[in-house]
Amino acid sequence: MQTLDGYCSTHSDLRQMIHDLRPLLTPDKLRIRPHARTAYQLLCDLDERVQSHLAEADCGLYPKLLIHDDPKVKSMAWGFISSEGALRLMFENYYKKWLKNADFNFSDNFLAETHQVFEVIDQRLDREEEVLMPKLLEIGMLHQAHA
Repeated sequence: MQTLDGYCSTHSDLRQMIHDLRPLLTPDKLRIRPHARTAYQLLCDLDERVQSHLAEADCGLYPKLLIHDDPKVKSMAWGFISSEGALRLMFENYYKKWLKNADFNFSDNFLAETHQVFEVIDQRLDREEEVLMPKLLEIGMLHQAHA
């Protein structure tokens, strides 16, 4: 059984990655090759971490929620699953467009789309913290770690 601390740690890691990236994502900084290379690697790492976070929920969480006795729990799970599809597609398109070829094309469009991706991640994490985690605690699928 996953602990609340485990979920919070994953969320904290993702938020920290975004926090670390923001100062690097300026036109002036991205003109400096080592900064551009670091930003590129951090963005690839963020993509990998988000994909991993979603996959963990797909395998270990949603199947259990979908067979839960409470229809509200099932409905909540379907809501997260359906919004996840759009999130995955957004990441896939972003990766193909901006990261796949590692050409360091850090245009204004790249910066705008990157900040949109950050916003979507933040919204997803907020929703998980405000809706999913409390429900998991309530139904006993997530427990508080003992100090």
